Amino acid sequence: MANETRQVAGHSPVAALMEQFVLEKQACGYRYQESILMLRRFDAFLCEQGLDKCELPRALSWQWLAKQPHESATTQLCRISVIRQFAMYMCRLGLRADVPDRALGTKRTTMFTPRILTHAEIRQLFDAVDHLKPTARAPLRHLVMPEVLRLLYGCGFRVNEVLRLRVGDVDFGHGVLTVRAAKFAKDRLVPPALPLVQRLQRYAAEFGPRPDDAFFFMSPRGGAWCGSSVYWLFRELLLRCRISHGGRGRGPRIHDLRHTFAVHTLLRWYREGADLDAKLPVLATYLGHASLDGTQEYLHLTAELFPEVVVRANSTFGEVIPRGRSAS
Repeated sequence: MANETRQVAGHSPVAALMEQFVLEKQACGYRYQESILMLRRFDAFLCEQGLDKCELPRALSWQWLAKQPHESATTQLCRISVIRQFAMYMCRLGLRADVPDRALGTKRTTMFTPRILTHAEIRQLFDAVDHLKPTARAPLRHLVMPEVLRLLYGCGFRVNEVLRLRVGDVDFGHGVLTVRAAKFAKDRLVPPALPLVQRLQRYAAEFGPRPDDAFFFMSPRGGAWCGSSVYWLFRELLLRCRISHGGRGRGPRIHDLRHTFAVHTLLRWYREGADLDAKLPVLATYLGHASLDGTQEYLHLTAELFPEVVVRANSTFGEVIPRGRSAS
């Protein structure tokens, strides 16, 4: 990690501060990989502009933060956020630095709403993925993808969490998967349902004994599967199932299997008569959320899709689902 951090440093007077700033962020548990790339580009820009003092003038930072052609509003806001944090870091050290206003960014006109698949659509996807055939370029996909999709939906994993699983992370004796260095740099233990554990056992048996550090879902070259490969295969499966896709940014996305898991879990608990408010910490821990805020959004999604949840939950447990919020 230290080697990756040093890559931030360039030749501008603030390059060394960028390195210290990243180290502080990583010490707080953030990976900060994408931000390292942004800071590296910003450092190169400051060099080109001839910055000769350890300061951050408004003219230079605002010039670099201006929206680029074909750049999305989200990407620009990410750049603004990183430079704002770096500028505030410089200010804490007593250095002159203009802190860019959040309003500098282009306003996003729409908010993305996850596409929650129905139970019937999930069954269609599983049937389609179970009938995949190996190809010359992907000779293992018929073995790998049925289990990857079931973990994404059955446990609410993020895609990279599944693809980075190692053989040693899968404990068949206790029926537990260990997710290492996930979002917010946290490890967590995830117990899949017994039928899914049994499927994973059969999958592992296909490959025989392997070292603990080998990727559980191995690519043909022995490394990890690429996330983009999983995404495009997911799109192929949607087409086979005649599940319409709204285009880029509209879904269903592969990440929507995680959202679908959360909503379907809340719906199942509701139908079992459980106290949804009391169950939220359980779901948050299972999903690896840093707080209950993100998890609570699934209550709103569930309520939008199944209005009867609001009536019964609120009559039994009070205002469990607050009004006036939208899912993210």
